This record gives sequence, structure tokens and C-alpha cells, in this order.
Amino acid sequence: MEHYLCTTCGTQYAPSYEPPARCLICEDERQYVNWEGQSWTSVTELVESRQITIRQLEPNLYGISTEPAFAIGQRALLLRSPQGNILWDCLSFIDDATHRFIDQLGGLKAIAISHPHFYGAMVEWSQAFGSIPVYLHADDRDWVMRPANEIQFWEGEELPLWEGIKIIRCGGHFPGSCVLEYPQSAGGRGALFTGDTLQVTMDRRYVSFMRSYPNLLPLSASRVMHIHRSLQEVNFDRIYGGWLDRNILSGAKNAFELSVQRYLRAITE
Repeated sequence: MEHYLCTTCGTQYAPSYEPPARCLICEDERQYVNWEGQSWTSVTELVESRQITIRQLEPNLYGISTEPAFAIGQRALLLRSPQGNILWDCLSFIDDATHRFIDQLGGLKAIAISHPHFYGAMVEWSQAFGSIPVYLHADDRDWVMRPANEIQFWEGEELPLWEGIKIIRCGGHFPGSCVLEYPQSAGGRGALFTGDTLQVTMDRRYVSFMRSYPNLLPLSASRVMHIHRSLQEVNFDRIYGGWLDRNILSGAKNAFELSVQRYLRAITE
């Protein structure tokens, strides 16, 4: 049996002898099916055709990406901390070199993921590091395409981890869309890891909010206001988005406040 992955969204499905007939994540209005039709690849093919690259972003933070880019081209973030390392969001495969590198940094204690478009090969990554927990919000339970005991669904608005690091459900892109608060970042000024729940814009001065980015469906004012309320009391100076270099490296809290105002103004004028 092989581990098949959707080439459009990068989600890994349960092992099978044949690829699935459909990718339910891509058939949802927030994503899309490949213009040439549904297509699949395998972990074996990915390992042969691509490599994983790692870039240090600050003293205890690394960006992990696939080259050439695969699926939606997202990256993962590896956060080192004395009580255990965390992988935020996920890629579609893991190779031996990446496994060795992370082991040298102390391995992984947990995986946490912002929303279903970044599930990737979360179960494979978990099992590679001793079947560590994968924290997903229960509101997105129906979008798990490869069920596993390692997945731990949590409920409510916040999940504290350790050392002040916590997952915050702010909703938006999906009902269970989350961000990760990392208070030790930027010399103690704090950072948010956001995936595209807060999408860093191309000028890297603002963020924006969408129900669907590829299909250009805006997010409602009420949901953007809920995101704002969820993060109003959180202190952060940086935002690390879901793609390489899509970050706001200083003044991110003010940029977030201005972005909410700008977005609400744009959809109500």
C-alpha cells in the first residue's frame, strides 16, 4: 500500500492500493480541483523529486519548506523550547535529512496545525517522532482525511501548551482556524504563527482575511470582528505567515489593528 497525496492541496490520505477517487478538501468551495482534473502523487515520488529545506528565522525558530514547491507551497515552523519542540503546520512528507536535523535539536513534543489546508502528512510526521500528539480544533474534525490515534481534538477558545505558548481558536477561514502565540519571540515582544488565518499581504505591511483565497470569497464582517476580539488581549510584535518571507517582523500588532479597520471599511463602503 502507498500513502497518496492530493497534488493540489497536499493532503495525505490513509494508505491504500489505489488513490482515492476524490479529494474532499479540494471539492470544498474554499479550495479547488486541479484544472486538469483530480490528480495524486505518492510519498515515494515526492521524496525522489523534491527536498526539504530549513532556514533559521530567529534563535529558536526555523522555517521548513519543500523545494520545488508542492501543492499550495506552504511552509511549516519548528519552534524550539526547553520543555519540548513544536511543529506548527505541516508539509506533505518528511525525509531522512529533516528527521536527523530535528532530532539533533531535541526532536518534537507536539504538532499543532492552523486549519485543514495545512494538514499535509501530519500523521506521518507524528509517527516519525514517536507518535506525538497532533492538536487540531474539534470544529474541523470532519476535514481529517487520515484518522489516527495521534490526533487530539481540543475544544474551546484556547489550548495552553507550555512556557506561555498557546493555541488560540479565532475562526475565520475555517470554524476551527487557529493561531499559535509564541511570547518569547522577538526578544520577548511576542509573535503569532498564523498560517493564512491572518494572511500577510504582499507588501508585508498588513494582513487580510478571506473565506477562500483562490476563489476570492471574502470573510464576513462578523467573523473578522471575532478574530479581532480573540486576539485583542494578545501581545505580539511579529506575525509569521504560512509561506516563506510572508512575515511582518516588527509592529505586527499595530498592523493587525489597522488591517481589521481597513478590511471592514472596504467591505462596507
